[in-house]
Amino acid sequence: MNLPMTAPVFPAGKEPLPPGISDEERDAYLQAKKYQDYMTSGMESCVTKTIIAGGGGFAIGAFFSLMSSSFAYEDPLLRQNLSTQQKAREIFKEMGRGMVKSGKGFGKVGALFAGIECVFESYRARNDMVNPVAAGFVAGGILARNSGPKAVLGGGLAFAAFSAAIDLFLRRETADDD
Repeated sequence: MNLPMTAPVFPAGKEPLPPGISDEERDAYLQAKKYQDYMTSGMESCVTKTIIAGGGGFAIGAFFSLMSSSFAYEDPLLRQNLSTQQKAREIFKEMGRGMVKSGKGFGKVGALFAGIECVFESYRARNDMVNPVAAGFVAGGILARNSGPKAVLGGGLAFAAFSAAIDLFLRRETADDD
């Protein structure tokens, strides 16, 4: 019996299916929905966000280093007694070391910021401008911790300002072209 203004109650496994899904496809649909729920909960995890940000930071840092190595000045007298193949091998090894070093730095910053921001967001249960600014301040302070208290404060303020500027840019309303 359906009462007016109440939500219908269905037994487990007999909920209505979306349009276009038949009863024969119910098991496959429920299986796909289960995996989709696993992926969603995994992507909401702070550990997953931190790992993805660290990996993305590593990739971007390595790419930046690769691009900047094309502008590096190569001293012709440095490797004058090596063959062309040996010179190329040395240059590529140097590029690889630079890519790893830069990638590790970018990855560390990305993972640190994303992890702290996710913890703040989870603790506050809000997704607003306070999270990236606070996370930027803490991350900037942690990155400058070996340089003294003034550097910690300055690094925190600079990273917080940078985080606020980036987040404001990403959250801005775009004009409708209707």
